[in-house]
This record gives sequence, C-alpha cells and structure tokens, in this order.
Amino acid sequence: MSSNINWNDVIKKEARGLNDEDFGEVQEVSNGYVFVQKGIINKDKFFIPQEKVESYDGDILRFGISLDEVKSTYQGETYPDSSPNPTDLSSKTTEREETTIPITEEKLEVTKRVEENHATITKEPITETKTVEVPVIHEEVSIERRQPTGDRTYTDQKPVTSNEDIEIPLKREEVEVTKTPYVKEEVVIKKKPITETKEVTEEVTSERVNTANM
Repeated sequence: MSSNINWNDVIKKEARGLNDEDFGEVQEVSNGYVFVQKGIINKDKFFIPQEKVESYDGDILRFGISLDEVKSTYQGETYPDSSPNPTDLSSKTTEREETTIPITEEKLEVTKRVEENHATITKEPITETKTVEVPVIHEEVSIERRQPTGDRTYTDQKPVTSNEDIEIPLKREEVEVTKTPYVKEEVVIKKKPITETKEVTEEVTSERVNTANM
C-alpha cells in the first residue's frame, strides 16, 4: 500500500497508529523514514520507517504500530541513518524548532444605525389691525330757490293750511366688511443631509509575548 502513496501529499497531514492513536503531524519524508512530530512546546519527534505505513486516505496517514512502540523504537532527534561527521561541522544537522503562537487583538468595528426624530413646524395666528380707506357716497338734500318759468307762474294749487311733510328718498353707501382667505406665500420645507465626524473611543485588548521568565 505504501508504494502507491504520493509522499509529497502527506506533508502536514495527521499521523495515526493502531486504535487510532494520535502520532502527531507529518513533517517530512526522507531516507525511507516518515518524520512525524507531536506536541506544541515539548515536541516528540518520531522517525518511522515508510514500510510501517498501512494506508493513506488523503487526510490521515495510518501506521500499523502502536504509540508505545513508536516512542520506544523510533523516537529521536534525527533520522536513524544520519550520523554527523565530527571533523566536518558543516555536515551537522542543525534543526531549528519553531513554535507558532497566535497573537490576538481586538479591533473596533463601528456600525451606524438610523434614529428617527421629528422636526415640528408650527403655524400660529398673528392678529393685526389694518385700516383701509373706502370712498362711500351718500345723498343730501339742498334747497335752491329760483323764479318760476313758463306755465308754472300760475297754478290752481292752494297754499297748505298746515304742515305737510314731503319725503325725498336719499341714497347712501354703507361699508360691509368681509374677510376672504388667500395664499399670501408658500413655505417650502426641505431636508438635506449634514455630514459630521464623531469620535468613538473604546478600550481594546491585545496580546503580547513576554519572554522575561525564559
């Protein structure tokens, strides 16, 4: 089964053994061994022969051995066949362990909501007194004396023997006042958006790495 595995694809995939025991994560495949690393800070390194691989399903590389056997037989710091030459310092395998620790920080996410208020426009009555001059006509009686002319010199009508009232109709104009509403002007109410900048102040928490105790 191990001969059909694409070993480049197993890097960074889970490694498990008998009874689904967790071996850690595949780091490298070289020299006939699968380098598996388990743990975050105190890391266990296993160099397991490729022949111990039973299956690979695309996500998990499974071995046919137990975790106890791996720890007792295949745990170490380098590949079993890599022996450093003491006379050649450049041939030594220098392995730098890296631990990734996520540093989190809060960021402000500001949203806006629309609040509805009301502007009240009030019309109020204003009472004022206006004076308008209106020409009016009325009739008055005036007496004019003149000499009779023509046939009016002689008459059969006798002078009155008592007071006699003669009514002369007189006309006069009276002022009648009515009030009619009309549109004097129009008031246009407009709404326009006003943009202003507001400062939002809030405490946020972030993390940092303290190496004082190391």
